[in-house]
Amino acid sequence: MSPTITTSSEANGNVSAATARAAASAAASAEAAGPQPVTLAKALNTALADAMHADSSVLVFGEDVGTLGGVFRITDGLTKTFGEQRCFDTPLAESGIVGMAVGMAINGMRPVIEMQFDAFAYPAFEQIISHVAKMHNRTKGAVKLPLVIRVPYGGGIGGVEHHCDSSESYYAHTAGLKVFTPATVADGYRMLREAIDSDDPVVFMEPKKLYWSKDLVDLGELRSAHSAAASAGRSSEGRAAVARPGTDATLIAYGPSVPTALAAAEAAALEGRSLEVIDVRTIVPFDDATVCESVRKTGRAVVIAEAHGFASVSSEIVARVQERCFHYLAAPIRRVTGFDIPYPAPKLEKYYLPGVDRILDAVDDLQWEN
Repeated sequence: MSPTITTSSEANGNVSAATARAAASAAASAEAAGPQPVTLAKALNTALADAMHADSSVLVFGEDVGTLGGVFRITDGLTKTFGEQRCFDTPLAESGIVGMAVGMAINGMRPVIEMQFDAFAYPAFEQIISHVAKMHNRTKGAVKLPLVIRVPYGGGIGGVEHHCDSSESYYAHTAGLKVFTPATVADGYRMLREAIDSDDPVVFMEPKKLYWSKDLVDLGELRSAHSAAASAGRSSEGRAAVARPGTDATLIAYGPSVPTALAAAEAAALEGRSLEVIDVRTIVPFDDATVCESVRKTGRAVVIAEAHGFASVSSEIVARVQERCFHYLAAPIRRVTGFDIPYPAPKLEKYYLPGVDRILDAVDDLQWEN
């Protein structure tokens, strides 16, 4: 049965008006607090809460997202604040979760669903590929699907099989889906709000190993900036970011690989080499302009990703850069990726994931003698 939606100000479901007022007061206090150490998990949680406060059509559901608050606690407190009608648990049936979200989105709601782990989403793959991605095109634009599919992904947590995977290439290959992946706390908030605002379906890839990373951010300022940008029709969607400027070579990364690329650039600086780091941010749509501007400046590039290298997002990035920057390249573009094997056991994970040494080895191989 589809939940009945009322506004947050009317204290949805079992939530009292006092609880709703207390939540609003807490949000106001946070806005006045200024920059604070904030985890990516907290930024995502705040983005969900703010979106639910702003729009009564926003729903959150999935496995254990209600009382438990999600395996990674990204939905912590949402059921208490908004009630079981707007943040609720589902059966262990990913295909059913996505199918129900499709029906809700068609009927004017904005569902945000959680796939508990990356590989858990595969039972829902048919729904995502055949219906989520194609509904708008199938109806000649008559039906929009404002749906966000949150997918915790990648390694770095010592998870076993089915709990660690890099599935972004499957979604990026599917026309009709947007694919976002934040690498910073601020982007976690900003990009999730933009994903929820989008009238197109977004697969929102959340790097698991970065959930507990902290940055000094002002959540209140991010909230205000989002409101101003939304009112003006502005969005950072489809724009990469220069995470670190440099002149000698470009490291292109996204999601969980961005901090690794930054660490490699820091290590290279100690050896006198200046590496620019580009954070792709949105895999689809892809920002060719920012990426290629950097590569044309440096003349050398390394693409870094945790996923397998073969037929991957990293492959596509290399192809796009080569097509657009061929005459600027001083050396072939290199890649540092996960190996083309099933995801390894936790004790072997460190050998599988791209690391600083592998990145620096690739940089050293960029034909500097020429």
